[in-house]
Amino acid sequence: MTDSSQSMQSSPAENAAGNDQDTWSFDSRTSTSSTTSNMNNNNNMVNNYQAKDSNVPSFNKPHSTANSSPGWDAIRSVLSYSATNMITLQDLSFIQKLGSGDIGTVYLVELKGAKGITFAAKVMDKEELAIRSKEARARLEREILEVLDHPFLPTLYTTLESDRWSCLLTEFCPGGDLHILRQRQPYRRFDEAAVRFYTSEVVAALEYLHMKGIIYRDLKPENILVRSDGHIMLTDFDLSLRCDESKPKAQLLSNDSLSSLTTHQASSYSPDVACPVSKSHCMLPSCMVPDVSCFRTTKQRMRRPGHHEWRTLEIVAEPIEARSLSFVGTHEYLAPEVVSGEGHGSAVDWWTLGIFMYELFYGLTPFRGLDNEFTLSNIVARGLEFPKEPAVSNSAKDLITKLLIKNPAKRLGSTIGATAIKNHSFFDGVNWALLRCTLPPHIPQPTRDLGSSQHHYDASVEYY
Repeated sequence: MTDSSQSMQSSPAENAAGNDQDTWSFDSRTSTSSTTSNMNNNNNMVNNYQAKDSNVPSFNKPHSTANSSPGWDAIRSVLSYSATNMITLQDLSFIQKLGSGDIGTVYLVELKGAKGITFAAKVMDKEELAIRSKEARARLEREILEVLDHPFLPTLYTTLESDRWSCLLTEFCPGGDLHILRQRQPYRRFDEAAVRFYTSEVVAALEYLHMKGIIYRDLKPENILVRSDGHIMLTDFDLSLRCDESKPKAQLLSNDSLSSLTTHQASSYSPDVACPVSKSHCMLPSCMVPDVSCFRTTKQRMRRPGHHEWRTLEIVAEPIEARSLSFVGTHEYLAPEVVSGEGHGSAVDWWTLGIFMYELFYGLTPFRGLDNEFTLSNIVARGLEFPKEPAVSNSAKDLITKLLIKNPAKRLGSTIGATAIKNHSFFDGVNWALLRCTLPPHIPQPTRDLGSSQHHYDASVEYY
């Protein structure tokens, strides 16, 4: 996390702070502010949420708009007595600053009139964004958040606007981030069960993003937040790349070919069976119409002479043709193709997954040098080495090694994405369909020293 500019650090939310934290608010410049969301005041208003000035079509978000969601209940409660049927910046009560990033500052807030329910408000200074040419990044993050609907990705409740300020109201994760959580572990590293848990949820989130045509490009422990139930949430999408919807491709692989991809990428594989699932019946997200085929793995029964074999059909879309020349990300997590400037695609997310796993296991990244220049040189030229301690399983080392192949075309996941990674032996025993039912290795403990709520969680929360 990096400090923002002086104008962001001295935002009206902080200038207006008094002895009573509930009085924190924005100044009179927000008097005409209103949300860009126009939600009908009825039981279905949240399910039909659509940003007024967005081209994103409205659609149901079952993961984000459950009737039992305290956040949406608080939104409904405030709207029920709003004369304008809108939420404004002045409806927010600022509790404390959570963190600062390149394009904004995140605050812990409550909605006035709905005490006890907290949100994370990312506040951006429009003038500052314009001066620093960051408007496109801020707009991209908002557009991405508006289309997400996944258990391990953020819920965007609404966007609040004034002449000077733009605010994204999202869910608050009281467990902080995985970087802070790792620092609290014995020897500042996670055991293998914890690494498997967090990595599997990250893989599921990246798979969804890739199916949406979104390359994340900023995976690191600081951007993985821990919810109150111990499950994770990826955050910070202003460095992401949103691909053209026509570009994601998929291939048809048999189980034997899929298994071989966990040993080496079979980029020259040519399918010989037509996909039985037509594009018109594909269950991909509605914003995508990729060319889809099916991956056959181990559960669909097919008759062979003398024995039976279980196989299953999997639909996968990986934006493998998307390319960018941008130099973005955190130095220690940059992929070789980013450092060399040769252009990169979705395979950068699988490289960063390998760095992420390595750091969770060992408490450091594999190519860190004395300074950024040495780090970048190591990423391109130095081979991967594993410390002798702690003891890490061969399957974990094998997965990390295949994710950290310097040639992106040969990197695990570069051809068929998360399907190849999920089938690696490191994830044996993981029930991908029931990840949300898995008991997390850490659940934040309640505390009472944040805000006016009855209880919050881990007090030293700092994230962006």
